[in-house]
Amino acid sequence: MEPFTVNIPEAVITDLKNRLQNARWPGEPENSGWNYGTNETYLKKLVHYWINDYDWRMHEQQLNQHPQYITLIDGILIHFQYVRGKGPNPKPLILTHGWPDSYYRFHKIIPLLTEGEQSFDLVIPSLPGFGFSDKTAVSSERVADLWKKLMTEVLGYEKFCAAGGDIGMGVVKALTSKYPEVLEAVHLTDVGYPTGQEDPATMSEAEQEFAQFVQRWWYSEGAYAMVQSTKPQSLAYGLNDSPIGLAGWIISFTNAGAPPEMIETAFGGKDELLTNIMIYWVTQTIGSSARMYKEDAAALWSGAQVHQKSNVPAGVLVFPREAQFPKEWAERFVNVTSFKKMNEGGHFAALELPHIFADELRSFFYSVT
Repeated sequence: MEPFTVNIPEAVITDLKNRLQNARWPGEPENSGWNYGTNETYLKKLVHYWINDYDWRMHEQQLNQHPQYITLIDGILIHFQYVRGKGPNPKPLILTHGWPDSYYRFHKIIPLLTEGEQSFDLVIPSLPGFGFSDKTAVSSERVADLWKKLMTEVLGYEKFCAAGGDIGMGVVKALTSKYPEVLEAVHLTDVGYPTGQEDPATMSEAEQEFAQFVQRWWYSEGAYAMVQSTKPQSLAYGLNDSPIGLAGWIISFTNAGAPPEMIETAFGGKDELLTNIMIYWVTQTIGSSARMYKEDAAALWSGAQVHQKSNVPAGVLVFPREAQFPKEWAERFVNVTSFKKMNEGGHFAALELPHIFADELRSFFYSVT
């Protein structure tokens, strides 16, 4: 473990502003709204704010307010925040983000989970290929191997808790399958989606309705996953070269079921949205992060990615702007000991509703371990 500090050269920030100011805008169909993807009128206003009002150095200082480190595991450099709980016997908890977010997803809940009698030692890594970790894309199962070594060998915990959603969900599921002996409990905000390989005869009516919903969603909203699972390199050239292209691609998928007017609220705010985009930009990891989709797709279709259900206690939260899967679908993959449907919130609940999300994590982990 070596201490790490985010310190982006000023030349990178100057170059960014020059690119933003000299952008070539593509134009959009009249009255198209968000039906064709990220709305150009909205994006122009956001870019104006980005150039004139957004303060990277202030947010960089915020990123550095909690201890963070880098460590080499199996030849891959892993960046992670490590914040010790202040309670009498804090529980070790590793939080795993997804795409198109970053370890920044959890910054609002750090003080909420490290204070008080029921606190946690928080470990918040950047996935390989994301943020300040190495630009090496690996499958979710491979990440689980790295996380197990990070928690047990690098940090010295015999057992720990794990939570995640999106890609983080796949990592947590792989942990429960491969390393149940080191896990006290896990927490998920989704559990995966039907792939077409399931036998409908084994699915309940609610599960079949969920599968039909996912199929419709895939055809209307799943373009990003298809591209990143098949041709991520072709996409990477444009997104790595154009900050507006990068922002347009990420923003197209950050509302996660919210109406367009909630695009910023769903991600915690305008500055949070831009800080997350900045992490991709200054580290040049949009290409490697997208490649993880291809790694996971290859593992899935080759049969290498097989998550056997274990007895590790699992809590599941379903937010209303997420795909509404039934409890029996979750029970196919994990040992569900708590299943709750929430009244508000979406994909990035740790940013949108930090107090509610933190309370749910604390309540679950301290009730089962």
